[in-house]
Amino acid sequence: MKPNYPLKNVQQEKRIFRNRVFISIGIVTFFLVLLVVRYAYLQISSFDEFSTASDKNRIRLQPLPPARGYIYDRNGILLADNLPVFNATISRADIEDMDDTINRLIPVLSLTQEDIDRFKSRIQTARKTERVSIKLNLNEADIARFSEVKFLFPGVNIELQMTRYYPHGELFAHVIGYVGRINDKELKEIDKDAYAGTNLIGKIGVEKSYENLLHGVPGNESIEADAHGNVLRHLGRKDPIRGNDLYLSIDYGLQVIASEQLAGRRGAIVALDPKTGEILALVSSPSFNPNLFVTGISSTDYSSLRDNLDQPLYNRAVQGAYPPGSTIKPMFGLGGIHYGFVDWKTQISDHGYFSLPGDSHRFRDHKKTGHGIVDMHKAQVVSCDTYFYVLSYRMGIEKMNEWMRQFGFGAKTGVDLPSESTGLYPSPEWKMRTRNAKWLKGETISVSIGQGAFTATPLQLAMATAITANQGDHITPHVLRESKGSKPHTVHNATDGKIDFNGQPEDWIKMREAMVDVVNSGTGRRIRSSAYTIAGKTGTAQVKSIAQGKKYNESILTERQLDHGLFVGFAPAENPEIAIAVVWENGRHGGSAAQLAKPLFDYWLLTRQKNPVVPTGKHISGGLMTAGIKPSDLPSGSQSLSTNAEASSTQRHEASAASIESQVETERD
Repeated sequence: MKPNYPLKNVQQEKRIFRNRVFISIGIVTFFLVLLVVRYAYLQISSFDEFSTASDKNRIRLQPLPPARGYIYDRNGILLADNLPVFNATISRADIEDMDDTINRLIPVLSLTQEDIDRFKSRIQTARKTERVSIKLNLNEADIARFSEVKFLFPGVNIELQMTRYYPHGELFAHVIGYVGRINDKELKEIDKDAYAGTNLIGKIGVEKSYENLLHGVPGNESIEADAHGNVLRHLGRKDPIRGNDLYLSIDYGLQVIASEQLAGRRGAIVALDPKTGEILALVSSPSFNPNLFVTGISSTDYSSLRDNLDQPLYNRAVQGAYPPGSTIKPMFGLGGIHYGFVDWKTQISDHGYFSLPGDSHRFRDHKKTGHGIVDMHKAQVVSCDTYFYVLSYRMGIEKMNEWMRQFGFGAKTGVDLPSESTGLYPSPEWKMRTRNAKWLKGETISVSIGQGAFTATPLQLAMATAITANQGDHITPHVLRESKGSKPHTVHNATDGKIDFNGQPEDWIKMREAMVDVVNSGTGRRIRSSAYTIAGKTGTAQVKSIAQGKKYNESILTERQLDHGLFVGFAPAENPEIAIAVVWENGRHGGSAAQLAKPLFDYWLLTRQKNPVVPTGKHISGGLMTAGIKPSDLPSGSQSLSTNAEASSTQRHEASAASIESQVETERD
């Protein structure tokens, strides 16, 4: 029997179908309306907001760091150059996971922890789209490894940027200084907009003193980039303005000569133009290669410099505080005349020592038997200590302090170089403040001959000598001669005051004549010249004290316990063109230090015009050279000094050394 199926209900099926159609249309309509509303919200109500956000993703404003200004000597010889190097850069806008990116980059770019820490400090304060360097001065191996895996690092790029190079290495290190990576402390102090995209800043020397002139003004560029940070097209550009070029008062040839005299020795030489205060040469020995610091010095190299017993990083010319010894006797003698305690006819009888009234202690003269009857002129020529012992006893430490400070002792000279030492001209107030003790009369006696607590820098000695040469006209030492560029700067090249002196103008001339006789017949006679007249004063500064009644015996002292040799002088005596101060650590005698100054006088006054010392090699300034390259690494014919010039330098140094070491000094000063 067949089953009985009900007839098909057509009406019901149509009703179900219609309902389904209406529901589907409703759902589609709802989502279509929702889509239209959302589209209207994005395109109409929030158009400005999202249009700006979209442009920020697509269009970026990239900073363009300015090139640093060049530094030249007074003759236009290039001392600080700019060279291109390859740097690895990253911007936060292109990186989702910065830590992961850095960790993957470590083996590719050989990143150190120092590189990573420095980058993280800088990226936190940089603009989101600013490209910050994570490693400077990439070598060929770094670039090759990165190129192979570039597709794995969207947002990381290799860019060509400018860095600093010092073609003459150690020669100008303590004058020019160097630039280095911006550290955390500097990052808090600098204008971040002005240093956008910049990695380097002046650390010491001229590079630091004139950072505001050398740095320049940054520019910017609008670019269109894809999601990976790759540049699609350039939309607009504002070029950066290069920093000012600086022309220093330093003379390349005189700097070379001064450096040769101190080669293999510890000490400093400063040469000034007494009429303007321009520093013609400033050498601290030993020195260092500033190129090591530009892109980050290795810990090994830095430890080697820091732990070196000779302290090559220490700028002895500006920071070194030495007992000035007898070099200050001309200035001190003028003080006695100023206050009326002595005149040129005042005489004493020198028996080889001086004792304070009521005290048996003997302050000894360097000549055991004394110099007999001594007046001011003779006291300068033979460097009679006893004469100045007597003068200091009459004058007292307060008046001595008041007078000597007019020559710049005990205060900064105002030189345009950082980290200058004040030296020390002691006083009763200073001793009570620092040592909580009263001043002793015997201390006044020691200060009168540049010993005791009295210390001065070679730069201070050069300035005081220039003031003496100027017959009391004061100058402020400076190394900047001229600045050229968009930032205006005025340099003062003249005297700027006068010593308060109660004597006669002839007193300055008589002191000059006494200093001339120091060189012609006194303790500095080994440097007298027939071509021009030198006025000078030698000095010997005691390093190791000698007990009362004991005799100075070099044979039992170590090399570093020997006395310092000092010399100050100017020439030509009648119309000075150059004033020089020399400090030779453990040089034994002032006469030996004077011989180091003689080649500088000869060069400046006799040979500079006709046969100047200049770099004879062609300096490469446009090739792809790394900042760590040394002049010796340059191709043959491109080094800073030619083989002939180097040979000449060696011959001059050997001749100077032979001249000094072969002669036996008979005077302590």
